[in-house]
Amino acid sequence: MVNFLQVFLIAVSSAVILNVFLKRFELPTIIGYILTGIILSQIYHFNVDDGFLHIAEFGIVFLMFSIGLEFSLKHLMTMKKEVFLNGSLQMLSCGLVFTLFVMAILGLVDKSAFVVGFALALSSTAVVLKILNDNGDINEQYGRKALGILLFQDIAVIPLLLLVDLFSSNDANISQLLLTTFVSAVILIALLYFIGKYLVDTIFRFVIRSNSQEIFILTILFMVIGASFLAHKFGFSYSLGAFIAGVLIAETEYKHKIEADLAPFRDLLLGLFFITMGMQIQFQIVFENWLLVLILICIVCLFKLGIVFGLLLVYNNKRIALKTALSIAQIGEFSLAIFSLLQTRNMIDIKTSQILIVVAIITMIITPFILNNMRKIANIFEDTSLNSNTQIPVQNLQKKPKNHYIIFGYGRLGQEVVQRIKMIGVPYLVLESDLNLVELGISRGENVHYASAAQEETLKIANIEECAAAIITITNEAKLEMLCGILAGLKKPIDIIIRVDGNFEKVFFSSIDEHIRIVRTEKVLAKDLVQEALECVINKN
Repeated sequence: MVNFLQVFLIAVSSAVILNVFLKRFELPTIIGYILTGIILSQIYHFNVDDGFLHIAEFGIVFLMFSIGLEFSLKHLMTMKKEVFLNGSLQMLSCGLVFTLFVMAILGLVDKSAFVVGFALALSSTAVVLKILNDNGDINEQYGRKALGILLFQDIAVIPLLLLVDLFSSNDANISQLLLTTFVSAVILIALLYFIGKYLVDTIFRFVIRSNSQEIFILTILFMVIGASFLAHKFGFSYSLGAFIAGVLIAETEYKHKIEADLAPFRDLLLGLFFITMGMQIQFQIVFENWLLVLILICIVCLFKLGIVFGLLLVYNNKRIALKTALSIAQIGEFSLAIFSLLQTRNMIDIKTSQILIVVAIITMIITPFILNNMRKIANIFEDTSLNSNTQIPVQNLQKKPKNHYIIFGYGRLGQEVVQRIKMIGVPYLVLESDLNLVELGISRGENVHYASAAQEETLKIANIEECAAAIITITNEAKLEMLCGILAGLKKPIDIIIRVDGNFEKVFFSSIDEHIRIVRTEKVLAKDLVQEALECVINKN
């Protein structure tokens, strides 16, 4: 019998040493956890049992609960296009294409091929959302679109699991199964809604009066696990119950404290989940079929990338479509559960199961490198368009403005800056290269113009040399460096207000002249930027 304490010590020490080493090269901890699982499997040669997998799965449960906290019901309804339209189109198109591929390449029969094809269409909620949360891109446009598709995929896991039960049972009653699922879903949502609306506030007030942090954390754990347990009892995944619970609790005033207290449990259990993934790899089968593994990785990633990019390009610009497609090009953790289940139901053999599991794990290992370099990859395509002969000038202005603020970027921070400036009553002009954001600003009656700030003609039309100050709200480092270089090279110097983080400041602003004002607050507020801009005007006068 394996000594549990010994396994635990080896696992923890391996994870710590590997992740400290990888962090020196700015590599994600996910890789360290997977390598830890591989080390454990090589030392002890034991398989991961169902009980261990259930414990590990709660890393995803807590992650989905945390994501749910960020989205109230009203917020979620505003994402119905991202969730239901984008998600359904992605699942159907990718699922059908991959079904044909696995029939041709792996020789699977129609029922098994159908489930495997749609399982390959799933992406990794655990990997993608963790990284998007860590780097703050979950609030970017592409982050919201990726989140919407991932949420739909998590919902799609339910019918996929039902299909496995249906296909593996010859006497299953389809109509009865569908009816039971529908009734269960209605009861589950109604029950969690009732608890969230009428009981959660009362429970938290009662717990907070005890003035005990331990009881508060214990209450949170009970709610998350309780919601997951209810969902599982009604035949759904644990993570779906946790997500619904998070959405409901997001309506309360305790969401931020809950999120902060839950983070350590979420991250540790996510680490355990990735350790179990590494433990499931059987290298003998992998080495014997390395070429097939490589072919499947290329097919799945490239086709998923191409399909999602093509679908989103219909009503999004190229940059957002590309970043969203790159974000979800991998295979997900729920796919691993489906592959294992198919093997236990004798719908696929162990060789096919191992090949699919390794393909999924490798794509998840690659994903952090893609997400952490997302802007650089997207800039390659954007720089090509900027250097082309196609000009994107700002719309002609009836009268050239003077003593005005020019705001570069109409993202979330740019929108807040505009609201502050409108309250002061100073004339302003916004330059934005994202057509969706331009349309949003125009719909609000704001002075937003579709333009590329990299072109000198644009700056001339905006009368850059007679502006009161330029406020830069964009976060893309490459575009930021390029824009600052252009503004610093103007014949007549202008005051520039910019927000940067510490790392970028060291690289680019080693020598800062008197016309550049930097706001260094960790979480930049629009009022800080506007205050600096007002001081520029006062100093001039």
